[in-house]
Amino acid sequence: MTTTLSDATVLIVDDEQSLADLYAYWIDEFAEARTAYDGTEALEQLDDDVDVMLLDRRMPGLSGDEVVDAVEDRGLDVRVVMVTAVDPGFDIVDMGIDDYLIKPVDQPELVETVERMVVRSSYDDQLQEKFQLVEKKVTLEAAKTPHELEESEEYAELTRRLDAVERDLDSAVEEFDDTDFTVAFRELPDGGPVDSTEG
Repeated sequence: MTTTLSDATVLIVDDEQSLADLYAYWIDEFAEARTAYDGTEALEQLDDDVDVMLLDRRMPGLSGDEVVDAVEDRGLDVRVVMVTAVDPGFDIVDMGIDDYLIKPVDQPELVETVERMVVRSSYDDQLQEKFQLVEKKVTLEAAKTPHELEESEEYAELTRRLDAVERDLDSAVEEFDDTDFTVAFRELPDGGPVDSTEG
């Protein structure tokens, strides 16, 4: 399992070829980059070696949403980041994605996101689920008004799911001894992801 950026393989999917190539140029300084210029090509290139997929959402033919569905159907262990000009809707709550970036993005943001995803690949399923939910919550809170959030059943369900996962994780942490805790969090980098739901 890849846990360092230099060993990672990143698949960049965007129908705007020049943009996909630019992202690949940025990523290639730090990790192996592959490019695909539509959803069908993305699925052809997607294999067990790919650790992170940067995925445009609105593409002709096979859309980003359909690619995400196909990834879930295949059961592939890949972190999926939407990189898109499409503002997030409440439909992202049920999408199998790990983060949602709004274009335009710059190289530091893109590389930092990929690095977080690579580190996250070493987490167990429950911790990965927590971070997925946190990212979606943060994304929606940045894009929606308080009134829209209050009226949304999807957002309410997201909050319930996150609370449940955090309760389960808290229970698990209480059962750790000091050695278990050290081993479990050894891979966390300095300045790692901050849980914005706290405080």
